[in-house]
Amino acid sequence: MSYKTILTIVTNPKVDASQLDTAIAVARRRDAHLDVLCMGIDRTQTGYYYAGATAFVQQETIDRAQDEARLANEAVRARLRSEDIRWGADTVVSQIGAMATVVGQRARFADLVVMGRPYGDGRGTDLEAAIEAALFEGQVPVAIVPDSYKGDIPAKRVVIAWNQSHEAMRAVRAALPVLKSADLVDITVIDPPTHGPERSDPGGQLSQMLARHGVNTEVSVLSKTMPRVSDVLNRHIRDSNADALVMGAYGHSRFREAILGGATRHMLEMADVPVIMAH
Repeated sequence: MSYKTILTIVTNPKVDASQLDTAIAVARRRDAHLDVLCMGIDRTQTGYYYAGATAFVQQETIDRAQDEARLANEAVRARLRSEDIRWGADTVVSQIGAMATVVGQRARFADLVVMGRPYGDGRGTDLEAAIEAALFEGQVPVAIVPDSYKGDIPAKRVVIAWNQSHEAMRAVRAALPVLKSADLVDITVIDPPTHGPERSDPGGQLSQMLARHGVNTEVSVLSKTMPRVSDVLNRHIRDSNADALVMGAYGHSRFREAILGGATRHMLEMADVPVIMAH
């Protein structure tokens, strides 16, 4: 398995510059094709306007979204024109509520989606919605890069957040190209359960599986000495000088297709290294 189609979704070229730089570097290193989806977001919702104003205001917001998509496409093409990789750039306009379908349909044909951190200055709900759509609707791994991060995902030392869940296992399988190129993969288990198939050897079976792929692994068993698991993981990443994290993505909602869970959200807010996730 290798990554041969990389997708990134741009809504604001200035805010999304780091993710585009990383996507270019990942595509170059892996001789992959880079697809860039330039999105204009219509943030209106059905029934939002009072009677008589709907048609006019909706047309105005659609026009604004089309302008955003066009400007993003122009900026992306200017950035990619001199790059020595295969690439394509498309524009699309979508309501925020329809992003799950629009992004999900495009993401399902990619091997990896590269996105910037969805939280922080200049970021709206559209980035989080795009990430959710790729993960939950597209069923594709997503690499989230921190602010100001540039270059390939080097992954000389990778931490796997291992809790025996289906999501964590899918993330490991999806990240195999990164894991196989790493110098060392640290399978990190926090407060392993006292009952279960791995109670006597936490992370042992995963280590054996990865070793058969030629991956050099070690297992770290940690205690939850901080309020959140994400705090323990971030401290371990810093202490071990890791340069990437692989973890499952968790989310649920009665009202939307998916909302990133609290642990996932906090990890993305705080991580100083790229986070590769799958659901």
